[in-house]
Amino acid sequence: MTVITVTPRGFAVANMALSCSSLCRHLSLVRLCGLRTNRTTTGLYSPYLSCQSRLPLCRLYSSSKVRRGIGRYVTSRLQWANSKYEGFLKRRFPSFYQLYHTFVEGFKLLFQDAKDVRRIKAKMTSDRVKFQDLPYREMEKLRQFHRNMIKAIPLVMISIPPFANYLVFVLMYFFPRQLLIPHFWTPRQQVEFRGVYNSLRARHHWPVLKGLEDMSRQVKEGQLQSDLRHLCAKVQSGVNPKVSEILAVRRLFSGPPLGMKRMSVDHMRHISPLLFLTPRLPGFVIGRRLNSHALELLQLDRALSRLGPHQLSDAELRQACYVRGLNSDSLGVNQCREWLSQWLQVSSSLKDSEVSLLLHSIVFLSANYQNGLKWSH
Repeated sequence: MTVITVTPRGFAVANMALSCSSLCRHLSLVRLCGLRTNRTTTGLYSPYLSCQSRLPLCRLYSSSKVRRGIGRYVTSRLQWANSKYEGFLKRRFPSFYQLYHTFVEGFKLLFQDAKDVRRIKAKMTSDRVKFQDLPYREMEKLRQFHRNMIKAIPLVMISIPPFANYLVFVLMYFFPRQLLIPHFWTPRQQVEFRGVYNSLRARHHWPVLKGLEDMSRQVKEGQLQSDLRHLCAKVQSGVNPKVSEILAVRRLFSGPPLGMKRMSVDHMRHISPLLFLTPRLPGFVIGRRLNSHALELLQLDRALSRLGPHQLSDAELRQACYVRGLNSDSLGVNQCREWLSQWLQVSSSLKDSEVSLLLHSIVFLSANYQNGLKWSH
């Protein structure tokens, strides 16, 4: 690792040293011309000749033009040194160059997202637009940027000191999934890590269904109790339920025992990982976070329904399915569209008070969908 990091940096420093020496020579000439043209002379030259000889040079070497020229020169030399540095890495250390390229492109994407978010927030302020009234893509941009920044801030802080970017490269190499946001993942890593996260999420499907079975005993209405048990048994047997079967129990998810503010803490701890939220928090904090994320997801679904799922690109479609609990990388595009259509049928029928059912639909709809994860008792 030492050879990889020191040699390219030494190459870049040498180039920068040559660039600085050349720059100093240019600055010396400019400074000399400036001194000769700005000096007030007496004796050998008459004031008239001094003024006449000074004016053309003053126009040629004005301070603003000098600053612009120096800025362009410095920028071009830095770009030249950087291109040489990248070319050296690509030839001699291709694996390291892949990390370096991913790092640079990731920051470009992150800064572009920051500009987009700033524009969206300015629009919300000037036009008095609420979050739930934003178009789908702008709403999703805000949602995803907020989550990325929580994870990216430590990485950005580490990268600030000189030469600290090499520490970031080490972290990228050894702990990319744990420490980096998707901006800094290679395309191969994005598919691999989404599979890992889907597997971690699927571990909580069975506990969620078991919790529903236990709480069904508290349901007093016989038909609703029977419908809930039938729904849980169907999913546990490996069958994908119909939308109508899910909506048949919607009344149970607006009040006790399955409403968002009526669920037990243990059950909320099993639901939290479905949204990639930590369950290791006090119960009242988990409840607030689940409610906030569930309402945000419901508003996102409503914006997507206004846009129309057919307007999404293939990448946007797979991302939308992944956010809602489906392992979309193992499915075709048409299968993803079909699944998302089923999800939106459930979501569009729900009120804000029934948002708990939307979270449980992550299990109901994604557990057994075609090539999705299967149950193992």
